[in-house]
Amino acid sequence: ASSRPQTTTCSACDLNCETIENKIRKKIQRSWKGLLKVCKEKDINSVGEIPVSDFLDIAGKFNLDLSEGEINQITAKYDFKKNGRFAYYYFLQSCILFLKPQETSLLKRVIIQKPQKPLSPGPQTTSFFSAMLRIRPKILHCWRPMKRTFKSHDETGSGLLNVSDFRQILRDYNIDLTEEELFNILEYYDKTLTSKISYNDFLRAFIQ
Repeated sequence: ASSRPQTTTCSACDLNCETIENKIRKKIQRSWKGLLKVCKEKDINSVGEIPVSDFLDIAGKFNLDLSEGEINQITAKYDFKKNGRFAYYYFLQSCILFLKPQETSLLKRVIIQKPQKPLSPGPQTTSFFSAMLRIRPKILHCWRPMKRTFKSHDETGSGLLNVSDFRQILRDYNIDLTEEELFNILEYYDKTLTSKISYNDFLRAFIQ
């Protein structure tokens, strides 16, 4: 079972929230480290949630420029337990990582090819987000040559790499994953324990 909390929001509300998130995405991507740091300071028990009132203060401090209605929609969406607490990790990952399938426009150039087999991901845990956010700056810096290296090791053209090759290639680009980080990334991308990972799915989380 996925650890992602179930929400009761309607699809129209989710669509509205996506519009709001798109509006502030660039600001979040520029200042997410500071945002995450302040959220973690408020999150005394390290549960990935803070009181909604704290998020309102943080949104003001970082000039997210949201109207009262937009703030209400965002906080309602990420108050998964309906207890007045804001799941900041899920909010940040939604603005920073591209984990949902993106609609492809005919006019839009495809940067990362979609795999033949759609990804059936495992749980999105805060540990997974934390690992992905930590390595994001380095991935953005070198994803093009990294993609070529992934492809050169994929001799059958399956779009999959053995986990050992995947980890070694990341090391070659000075991205060292801890055992825990590797476990959390594989738990998401290789939930059926095939010991293989779709490198395009992995890169697509960072590149839009």
